[in-house]
Amino acid sequence: MAEQAFARVEKKYLLNEQQFSALTAALSERGFAKQLFGSSTIQSIYYDTDDYQLIRRSLERPAYKEKLRLRCYGAPNGNSMAYAEIKKKYGGVVYKRRTGLPLNQALSAIGMGALPEECGQIGREINWFLKRYSVSPKAMIIYERDAWLNTATDEARITFDRNIRFRSDCFDMTLPTRGAPLIGDHQILMEIKIEQAWPMWLNRLIWSLDIRPAHFSKYGTAYREYLSKGKGASYYYYHGEGKKSA
Repeated sequence: MAEQAFARVEKKYLLNEQQFSALTAALSERGFAKQLFGSSTIQSIYYDTDDYQLIRRSLERPAYKEKLRLRCYGAPNGNSMAYAEIKKKYGGVVYKRRTGLPLNQALSAIGMGALPEECGQIGREINWFLKRYSVSPKAMIIYERDAWLNTATDEARITFDRNIRFRSDCFDMTLPTRGAPLIGDHQILMEIKIEQAWPMWLNRLIWSLDIRPAHFSKYGTAYREYLSKGKGASYYYYHGEGKKSA
């Protein structure tokens, strides 16, 4: 079982196409490049209580918050690697701890409330989370991501997410990646992830392009725009096979 842990500062920004083009050109001059395997479709299932306790608390921007999700990359099948992740934020630092196992096994284990012993310490932390909260799948978030990195300095990882979409049914990652849009057609969500000191040159570059921070949560936006209003975003509607759920 693959275990990974990260602790870093993450900042988000919403860009238009012109800002994206100018920014990536400047990043290239600084030695940044799109990672060889840095382009991928990402699918994440977010788990929550029936009254959406976790996302409601998160949107209040408390000092501490946590969430549980299951993530896959590319076009998975039932045996593809999936990552069960606990993501926490405290004091402005994001802590992400995840363990990998086959998709079908991960779905079954989370549904039954216990990851197997071979998932190690992180698996035990997720099991404690599952005992503390009674959760079930509430949202699937899907998007295309490009990841950029300066391999010489490793000072920052920068990701660009497009076509962010959501559905509230058919939590099957092997289906076509359909869903309701959460951002505009020409918007791009940039996330800057830094483990050390924030580079001053990067701050200057961002402000010179009139790029401003955005408090944007993918699951939070789906909750505000749909779930909190008692609405859903049906896979069948966005697949052209039926009516959008209300």
